[in-house]
Amino acid sequence: MIKNLTRGAAAVSSLLLFPLALPASASAAPASGGLAAVVLPVADAVAQLPVAEEARDGYTRDKFKHWNAGLDPADGCNTRAEVLLDEAIEAPSVAAGCKLSGGEWKSYYDAAEVNDPSALDIDHMVPLAEAWDSGASTWDAARREAYANDQDAATSLVAVTARSNRSKADKDPAEWMPPLPEAHCRYVGEWTATKLRWGLAADQAEADALAVYAEACETTVVHYTPAP
Repeated sequence: MIKNLTRGAAAVSSLLLFPLALPASASAAPASGGLAAVVLPVADAVAQLPVAEEARDGYTRDKFKHWNAGLDPADGCNTRAEVLLDEAIEAPSVAAGCKLSGGEWKSYYDAAEVNDPSALDIDHMVPLAEAWDSGASTWDAARREAYANDQDAATSLVAVTARSNRSKADKDPAEWMPPLPEAHCRYVGEWTATKLRWGLAADQAEADALAVYAEACETTVVHYTPAP
């Protein structure tokens, strides 16, 4: 199987610095499907997040169907496996039933190099419970499934060490940040991009924390395309 451009590389490219400062207002360009891709400095992107109280009433993880058949149902790989294939630095072997072995990955949360796919989790950048709290409780099952398997945005799903993902759990940036300080600006940009893509709100503590990080990440640029 030929590996596509890695999701990790695509995610990094979405947050690269531009040689000239962007204007304070958003710029937009047509994207696939006719939706406009929005580009914002991270502080402006954070300011676009609606602030609202969160409520977890009624949440269960199984209300977000995952992992489904992925982008290519014919390849026999589910979303988890497709993300692992896309993000591999060194491609793993793929056996019948999309069983992966070998390969190499780098977990950007903690800079750990991993050569066993079973040691990796596929993290929902904005955890399912946090998404529920922030607006997904009003969605239908199909939209929640689309969210839980979103490979159309490089920042929505990320392969990271199981220990870092489980440390994060369902916490927002007011409660948890990657242990690697060099990852903070990327993480804030990707978190904000995911919330804006899916029209999710932030609670006040989360919004305040994002604003503080954004001040320290003034050269970070956020790209997102609203989800269909």
